[in-house]
Amino acid sequence: MHEGITIKKPRLLMADDHSIMLAGLRKLVEGTCEVVGAVEDGRALVEAAERLRPDLILVDISMPLLNGMDAARQIKKSVPDAKLVFLTMHASPVFATEALQAGASGYLLKQSAASELPQAIDTVLKGQTYLTPTITRPVLESMVNQKSTDLKKSLMQLTPRQREVLQLLAEGKSPKDIAVLLNLSVKTVDFHKMRLMEQLDLHSTLALAKYAIAEGLVSAETGLS
Repeated sequence: MHEGITIKKPRLLMADDHSIMLAGLRKLVEGTCEVVGAVEDGRALVEAAERLRPDLILVDISMPLLNGMDAARQIKKSVPDAKLVFLTMHASPVFATEALQAGASGYLLKQSAASELPQAIDTVLKGQTYLTPTITRPVLESMVNQKSTDLKKSLMQLTPRQREVLQLLAEGKSPKDIAVLLNLSVKTVDFHKMRLMEQLDLHSTLALAKYAIAEGLVSAETGLS
């Protein structure tokens, strides 16, 4: 082994809306990765990914301002070489399938992070896909048989802008707040809200919020109750 040769660590960006979780993740990965950033909402994640251009991104699904799924879709367009690994509490094969369709290379559960994260990172950096063993088979079956998905009320039937507006409404933001955040007119936000209610057959902001929570777009603690 030659002296003076240093192995470059992969550059890692982390996103989770709980600072305690971020601190724990940092301890898990700092031996094998260079942590270049840690953010707590989806919009900050997209901005950080574009600015830092990391090799690997750890992301949760339920995050404020922009959920992990839509953040992943935006990141794969602007930073296509970054590997995305979802680390979440959602054990549903439907979520895992959607994560893979959004461009993820890995999907594992927070409860098994200590035992699985090092292997997941290693697998993904080799260009392979890592799925937590507890849901691998259901995910594969779900991807083969997508007819079981309820297309009428599926989040995937909404446009990216509609999903953004839905999440922000569910988090209690007013149309005026949303207009400022998304650089839209209040009239346009109201139009998106009306179309959401029509397409999802839901007739109040509270109903939209409950739907967003059920779909994992918003966590129960940040959504309207």
